[in-house]
Amino acid sequence: MKTLIELWKEGRTRFTNQLSKIKPEDLGKRIGDSPNSAGFLIRHIAEVELLFAKNVFGNMEVKVDAKTLKAQKDTGEWTDLESLLALVKEAGVQLEKAITSQENWDAVIKTQEFGEKTKASALGRITSHTAYHAGQLAIVVKYGN
Repeated sequence: MKTLIELWKEGRTRFTNQLSKIKPEDLGKRIGDSPNSAGFLIRHIAEVELLFAKNVFGNMEVKVDAKTLKAQKDTGEWTDLESLLALVKEAGVQLEKAITSQENWDAVIKTQEFGEKTKASALGRITSHTAYHAGQLAIVVKYGN
């Protein structure tokens, strides 16, 4: 179990290491006509982590309102850095709890979003999802307007 937590945490650093450098004025940045601002990306990553904690790994303590998924576009409302960072922190805590509680990583789960996968594959999916959007976030913050 410890190995899986370490793998997930290391993958997540691609995201979390950026957060201390982000300023409130960065949250509205976009690249050209890109549909997603930096604030949207931060919110989206946290929401999806919370959804995985709850719906994939069964942490029923999780409360999540997946606003970025509902809107399916950036509505411009994700501009409060403090609340975004709090959501990211909560997502990390809840996902770690969910990962730690797993016993059978070969068990198959089924979701509407990505069909049937083992829990181990689902862990890979959420880790790569976070890292993928973290790369986007880095580019938006560095080159966006």
